[in-house]
Amino acid sequence: MTKIIIAVVAALVLWVVYVFNSLIRRRNLVRNGWADIDVQLKRRYDLIPNLVEVVKGYAGHEKSLFEKVTSARASAMTAEHPAEKEKAEQTLSSALKTLFAVAENYPNLKATENFGALQKELANIEDTIQSARRYYNAATREYNNAIAVFPRMIVARMLGFGAQEFFGANEAERGAVKVSF
Repeated sequence: MTKIIIAVVAALVLWVVYVFNSLIRRRNLVRNGWADIDVQLKRRYDLIPNLVEVVKGYAGHEKSLFEKVTSARASAMTAEHPAEKEKAEQTLSSALKTLFAVAENYPNLKATENFGALQKELANIEDTIQSARRYYNAATREYNNAIAVFPRMIVARMLGFGAQEFFGANEAERGAVKVSF
């Protein structure tokens, strides 16, 4: 009888260790996905000052627009959690759309090689961000499912595993940033 109890307890301990390790792996995939988004957003943030400077050369009197883009960029860079980052990114995307709308009024600006290259790079970064978001959200879904199913949820709750936030997009952000030459 004692051997059976020891075997059951050992099997239970091994199962808890297995569940714990699988939850750690999934949580690390979520963190890796978030880091990928962060890297791509940083690339975007680094590109924005160059874009603003090129436009500023042609439309220097649009001071309030440049301040809005700079402020939105700063807010997006300091946001940490997916919900905060999502809101800040919405504001930044809106400011960039306004910047591109202003650029439409300057045919010489649209014809410059620098502006075209910056727009193309921004479009590439936007595509990469979208891919990183998909990966992060897929990893988050798998992780959240893993901590929500019975009996794993018991182990997850006992060991402090909590649900992760998805990184979504609002209606305005769902459209691609317009890039025109």
